[in-house]
Amino acid sequence: MDVLTAASQSENFSGSGSDGGADPQIPVLRINQLDAFELDSSLEQLIWGQFTQCFRGCRPGLLTPAEPELKALLALLLWRFTLYSDGATVGQALLSLRYHDNTRQTAATSASPLTPASSYRPLTPGQRLGLALFTVGPRWLQERSHSLLLALGLSSGPAGGGAAPTDGGPLRLGLRRSLTLLSAAAQIAGLLNFLVFLRNGRHPALAERAVGARAVFSRPNAGRDVSYQVMNRELLWHGFAEFLIFLLPLVNARKAKAAFYSLVLGREAERPGTVDGVGVWRECGFCGEWPTMPHTTGCGHVFCYYCVKSHAVADAYLTCPRCGAEAGLPKPVNLEVEMEAR
Repeated sequence: MDVLTAASQSENFSGSGSDGGADPQIPVLRINQLDAFELDSSLEQLIWGQFTQCFRGCRPGLLTPAEPELKALLALLLWRFTLYSDGATVGQALLSLRYHDNTRQTAATSASPLTPASSYRPLTPGQRLGLALFTVGPRWLQERSHSLLLALGLSSGPAGGGAAPTDGGPLRLGLRRSLTLLSAAAQIAGLLNFLVFLRNGRHPALAERAVGARAVFSRPNAGRDVSYQVMNRELLWHGFAEFLIFLLPLVNARKAKAAFYSLVLGREAERPGTVDGVGVWRECGFCGEWPTMPHTTGCGHVFCYYCVKSHAVADAYLTCPRCGAEAGLPKPVNLEVEMEAR
């Protein structure tokens, strides 16, 4: 909800007088444009997660058959209330960006090179619709490609009945190859467009280049709407979590516990598992219960056979949790049980 609140604050500004404040001549950093795409993607995932939560009480897999269409519908609804009405996506609004019509600027510059075309020009309704179609359409087609190929009988894999389909003649074979080449060409075009974007800093997405939309600052002298304090806290916690993920597998908890006992209580201090130091043990060093099939590892402490065997399989360098000594091969022992005569 913080993203939507910040977006609404940015929309209040952009709807009032951002056209006069936008300056297409000021270059936008590449990282800002990529961050806007990441924010838009995160918002779509958040909306999809909230939408699926509404159906958690229904049977599993209810939304799976129509999942691509539902995702496309939610993306179009988000486009209707952000890009279509304001000329900027939610991610761009958070970073003080908006789309600028680069086609008319290029036409004006080519017609009169001495005339600076520095005024801001919002996108036309056709360009906004083209951005939606070029963004949502390929994703829907990619998610639906397998089922569409099966419906047309063009899939090279097994069909729904389990039998492998035949080639169906040169027409189907040529159509299948054409679709494969078209998909490969789209991926290559996207890669080349991104390389060009890294070179000149414009049009990170192929859809923007196709419709002539370019990201510009809506408020050139304004700071980011996202608080740096929140960003620094998130970076700190992420760094701390990554450090723990790297460090914890390197720490032997049992050896650290045994070292702590040795440091605080002393290695020769009597532990709850011994009675008068005469070899009578009343609890397993691992589970704390009466030893079942008691075994020792050579240090004088007794463990259940299943406890010491499972820990030895999980840890090749097993140490005694009582004294910290390296565990040897488990050997069976006989317990001396003292009975009180009545």
